[in-house]
Amino acid sequence: MTITYDEFEKVDFRSGTVTKVELFTRAKKPAYKVWVNFGEELGIKQTSAQVTHHYTPESLIGKQVVGCINLGEKNIAGFLSQFLLVGFPDNNGHICLITSDPIVANGKKLI
Repeated sequence: MTITYDEFEKVDFRSGTVTKVELFTRAKKPAYKVWVNFGEELGIKQTSAQVTHHYTPESLIGKQVVGCINLGEKNIAGFLSQFLLVGFPDNNGHICLITSDPIVANGKKLI
């Protein structure tokens, strides 16, 4: 399926830094509750993420990540998810988070 560039521009991917992580014990599959600082304009947003295979809570703190912030909010097992943390699956289906290299300012839009 092909989309237009105008359609792609509607998807809002932003850079952010993980500020807080907790185990999400109510989730059906192993997951974390993750809080990300998307900069002054957008602030801190929260989500749940099934990234427990490759990451510990300690390894996520301070990590720059990419989130899709305009998909709307979703209630996941009583926790309000405000954005989608994005990554690629490895050969076993475990998520590897997208990051930037070098680091960019929080809140930058993917172009």
